[in-house]
Amino acid sequence: MLRLFGILVTVVFAIGAAIVTWPQFFRLERTLPFAQIVSVRAAVLAAFAIVLVVALLLSIARPLRAFAASIAAICVLAAVANAAILVARGLGTEELPAATDTSLRVMTWNTAGAATDPAEIAQTAVAMQADIVALPETTIETGEAVAITMREMGRPMWAHHEDYRNREDWAQWDANSTTLLISPDLGDYAVVESVASGTTNTSTVPSVVAMPVDGEGPIVVAVHAVAPRQDAMSQWRGDLQWVADQCASDNVILAGDFNATVDHMDRLGSDGGTLGRCTDAAAHTGNGAVGTWTTEVPALLGTPIDHVMATDAWVATGSVVLRSQDAAGSDHRPLIVQYEPASG
Repeated sequence: MLRLFGILVTVVFAIGAAIVTWPQFFRLERTLPFAQIVSVRAAVLAAFAIVLVVALLLSIARPLRAFAASIAAICVLAAVANAAILVARGLGTEELPAATDTSLRVMTWNTAGAATDPAEIAQTAVAMQADIVALPETTIETGEAVAITMREMGRPMWAHHEDYRNREDWAQWDANSTTLLISPDLGDYAVVESVASGTTNTSTVPSVVAMPVDGEGPIVVAVHAVAPRQDAMSQWRGDLQWVADQCASDNVILAGDFNATVDHMDRLGSDGGTLGRCTDAAAHTGNGAVGTWTTEVPALLGTPIDHVMATDAWVATGSVVLRSQDAAGSDHRPLIVQYEPASG
């Protein structure tokens, strides 16, 4: 009887290990609690390593040897699989390639509202030579202050925004605002007034959709999806689908706080894209496993939920997650990506 119980536990453990390692196979990547578990893949790897040690210790006892060996073998396989995924996505690069005459740099930084000094945001954007800056949880007042400071530093920007501050719920919450800065060198842009005109947007916190006035240049979307809390799973799934739908044209750039890792985006891509027709830049340039949230833990133990993505009109040539800004105030790290035109 004890042996049968051990076999049952081993089978259940093996199934559980498979699900938390690759929930996409079971179509559970956007289902509670597996969506939350897979978002901290490095922690999952560490958990399997701990269980492995415990199993090896239990194997000292002769009656438990077979059971413990089975559990240990499963842990080894799961740990190796998770490690391989993290390595394949990239454990981090230190700098961007040198900018060229045709390169485009995109920066995203969830600033956590007033927690981050506008001057710090501006200095970071200028130092990284950013042409597009997506700032979730940033009011237009702060965004304009950033743009003015950047102009004074020789890198002018136009500030665009979307906010839900006119709604009764969370009216004074900075997360109800998202600001998008775009260099005048890219031409004139206009925001699709998603709230005023009644067209769709992300459900709980706003995103910004900016269209080139002259019809040239990329459509730029500053993304902010709701977090996958237990009471917001449906909205979160809807937000990811909405973001995917924004990337249906030939020339689109997405940047922002997606509150999702690439694991959550399975089956939301098209034509080879990660989300819609857009491909995740960090995962293709060596930073896909580097956590952008939270700054309270080391980057390789964090969660990569901030992304920059683009259609195949652009080729990502490098990316970097700025760990040097962990003390700046926000709980997110800035992510910067360098692109070149695909036809260039």
